[in-house]
Amino acid sequence: MLVVSEEVREALAARRPVVALESTIIAHGLPRPRNLQVARELEQVVRLEGAVPATIAVLDGEPHVGLNKEQLERVANEEGIRKLGHRDLPLAVAARASGATTVSATAMLAALAGVRVFATGGLGGVHREWTVTQDESADLGLLARTRIAVVCAGVKSILDVPATLQRLETLGVAVAGYGTERFPGFYLSDSGHPVDWTLRTPEEVAEVIRAQDTLGGPDSALVVAHPVPEDEQLDPGLHARVLADALRACGEEGITGQAVTPFLLDYLVQHTDGASLRANLAAVRGNVRLAARIAAAWTRV
Repeated sequence: MLVVSEEVREALAARRPVVALESTIIAHGLPRPRNLQVARELEQVVRLEGAVPATIAVLDGEPHVGLNKEQLERVANEEGIRKLGHRDLPLAVAARASGATTVSATAMLAALAGVRVFATGGLGGVHREWTVTQDESADLGLLARTRIAVVCAGVKSILDVPATLQRLETLGVAVAGYGTERFPGFYLSDSGHPVDWTLRTPEEVAEVIRAQDTLGGPDSALVVAHPVPEDEQLDPGLHARVLADALRACGEEGITGQAVTPFLLDYLVQHTDGASLRANLAAVRGNVRLAARIAAAWTRV
């Protein structure tokens, strides 16, 4: 049922580096035609580092690991592309639906295909006022039982960052800062919270991946928290002010459940004149580049 592209399949067989990429940023995260331009750019970033990109999506009920030109265009331009978490995959397959994959679905399908390194923007996590809403991203539970290395810019800053870090610890998901002793805040280089471990080279990350396999413990992920460069982050003062306004507007308009995250992210884009989107893309580019270097180091271990 899993369709692995010929390029990805050959790279995995030859132990050449492969990087998994999610597709929600293409279908739901960016306006057209910018979304397709960014999708192609991110794949090119992977290739320039000597790795093979494996963008993941579900098309007509078939999970694809690695998309060709036409398939990538379809995800970017087709109306009705659904947003699929890992829980939605059996339903999408049975219904022959098409959808873009979130972090949880991408990580699951990548691991099933044998891809060990995955790059994304920011993880989902524990939402603010969790004790009332019980709203927690499916990303966390899936990463607790999936052996994959995820390069990200921390978790989305609209979330409860300390609660998310505590939840990752409880679930047994390893977290390390890359080149930093601070946990990044998606749009921000520093969320205000420390990390217990710091890795400084792709080779060090690859050694941790190898140690996971050698120890043979639970199949859990490694989160490589890679901050957006300070000169490309969203201005912290602007971020704090607009996020406070966004949270207030969310409450006033009665936005709840899965609608909260897209509402807040869209509010930030609109009220920062696009600066939050630029920081987001800067983070994603850096994560993709680092993931390709980690994948290359992993193939040499």
